[in-house]
Amino acid sequence: MRMRNGLAILTALFAAVTASAADLDRAVLADADRIFADWQRNAHVPGLVYGIVVDGKLVHVRGSGVQDVESNRPVTADSLFRIASMSKAFTALAILKLRDEGKLSLDAPAETYVPEMRGWKMPTTDSPRITVRNLLTHSAGFVEDNPWGDRQQLLPEADFTAMLRAGVPFANAPGLGMEYSNFGYATLGRIVSNVSHLRYQDYIRQNLIVPLGMRSTGYDIFTSPPARRAIGYRWQDNQWLREPDMKDGAFGAMGGVETSANDYAHWVSFLLSAWPARDDPQAGPIARATVREIVTGDNFVTASMRNPATGAAPCRQAVTYGMAWRVIDDCDLGRVVTHTGGYPGYGSVVLLLPDKGVGLFAFASRTYASPGPPTYRVLLALQKAGLIPDRPRDASAGLASAYQAARAVWRSGDIGAAPLAMNMPLDQNAAQWKATLADLRAKVGNCTTDAPIQPVSDMEGRFSWICDHGTIAGRVQRAPTQELKLQALNFTVQAE
Repeated sequence: MRMRNGLAILTALFAAVTASAADLDRAVLADADRIFADWQRNAHVPGLVYGIVVDGKLVHVRGSGVQDVESNRPVTADSLFRIASMSKAFTALAILKLRDEGKLSLDAPAETYVPEMRGWKMPTTDSPRITVRNLLTHSAGFVEDNPWGDRQQLLPEADFTAMLRAGVPFANAPGLGMEYSNFGYATLGRIVSNVSHLRYQDYIRQNLIVPLGMRSTGYDIFTSPPARRAIGYRWQDNQWLREPDMKDGAFGAMGGVETSANDYAHWVSFLLSAWPARDDPQAGPIARATVREIVTGDNFVTASMRNPATGAAPCRQAVTYGMAWRVIDDCDLGRVVTHTGGYPGYGSVVLLLPDKGVGLFAFASRTYASPGPPTYRVLLALQKAGLIPDRPRDASAGLASAYQAARAVWRSGDIGAAPLAMNMPLDQNAAQWKATLADLRAKVGNCTTDAPIQPVSDMEGRFSWICDHGTIAGRVQRAPTQELKLQALNFTVQAE
């Protein structure tokens, strides 16, 4: 499968063939900047930065406002923001990496790796023990704890150990549903430490941050260059009030990362590089197949209307929680993999379109000011302008041969011109096929059959032929045998 050139959207945005197209592309980006500027002003956000990543390249980044209201230093792509719960993605991949190395099992009881949990009283006598997978997918039965969890960032490790030993009350029995838990992800951080025999933050730095070249990313904000820090504020009484700086602590695994747009683009590029599955050499610190697991949820799917603040037409979205990511089936964008971050002094969002190789993220320096709506609006604007098309997919050799067989059937008017799976003559015999083909050919006349097939998978494809008196829409599908056999072949006159 061919991946698009990493500069594809740059070509589309900045080097269009005609001047009018180039003007349009510049206008789309200018509109994106306006969307964020309007949101920043209306949401009373002192500092904001957003970036667009396509096929491994940060193709557009824009900072606006100030890092702090005293020095008035402008926000740049190197300004440092805390990204709150978007930090959970680092924790999830650390757990998956340790699983790949045989050091833990996702389906083992979490108490296997956190001894303090072994004495916990479960909510019912028939409750299963909490697994590592339950913690990853927020299905451990813990109560949603955003108001409380955000203030636990600085909890000392010894206090967290005491909390684990004491146990926590349950909202539900484990495995019955998804309920967002910062406590659960802090517990995953403890698992990373116990299994790797490294402090959680050191493990993330050594195994993810450093290998990905994220030189400005970390957890201890007090070691960050002060001149680059975006200070967090709340909007109160028509003024910005500085939020207290919270030091790194036991809950860093759920929300402690501080990063810049330039650094975070490395992270987004790495995640997007896992799609599509292919034969290329592995280049990242974690296997591509492992990264693709982040979209795997426990199938507690919900449906809701798309946020009207996106400015898009109403539509119903299916949503599930994967491993530190929400996975959305959107009626315009297709599969969207996303997460927000809310924190005292900060709000953030990232949206990935893994099947298109596109990511968009934004960081803001105001308490719980999630830039989700403008980010979604910009993605929809780019989609509408045709600037983020689906990745092209080449037909496999087997599918190309199946398509050749479909052409031979059409040209000869005889189903026997194709290698057939045993079901085909049982589903429709040769005489019926001959009559059907003759009828279709009489209706549409001569057809141009050199149009490429559009792969659905390596085993199935669809095609469309322009004919004298209409269009033929077709589908061909191989049988699951090593030898080429067709299990399905359809020709339909396309309605005008």
